[in-house]
Amino acid sequence: MKDSRGSKGFSFVEILIAIILVGLSITALVMASNSFTQANATGADISTAEFLIEQIRERTTLLPLVDGDPAVPWIDLGPESGETTVASYNEVDDFDGFNSTALGAPIDAAGNLLNELSAFSQRVTVEKVSKTDFDTVRADTDTSTPFARVTVRVFLNGREISSASWIRARY
Repeated sequence: MKDSRGSKGFSFVEILIAIILVGLSITALVMASNSFTQANATGADISTAEFLIEQIRERTTLLPLVDGDPAVPWIDLGPESGETTVASYNEVDDFDGFNSTALGAPIDAAGNLLNELSAFSQRVTVEKVSKTDFDTVRADTDTSTPFARVTVRVFLNGREISSASWIRARY
């Protein structure tokens, strides 16, 4: 005589354990997918920030550091009177204090607004630095150094996400 309770299927406990394991696996996959999506978005934001830094670097690469005769000591940083728009900036020191937030969007290398990137902003600082130690900032009125450090900081919705600096010589 055969036992009618034989092993013809899974018990309720076995099915319950299988469902729990499948549920945990799906939850882990969804969480991993969300993490990968966030990492990808962060990477895209950092890449955009680096692009915006390079736009300022390219914009200023061919510009002289300051106006005028190299024999005359340079004092001021920032745009001179009459240089009221980015398009009128004709030397690197004009960019000191530049903040693209006032324009509503960052600029490209030609000075055009990048409206599709309006959540980003660029801030530029130009500082005179010691000719023997580029980490030492000199006063704007210091005429003993021909060097300046250009720093571009990029913000996304007001939070800094990238920055870069480089040294420029007056001549």
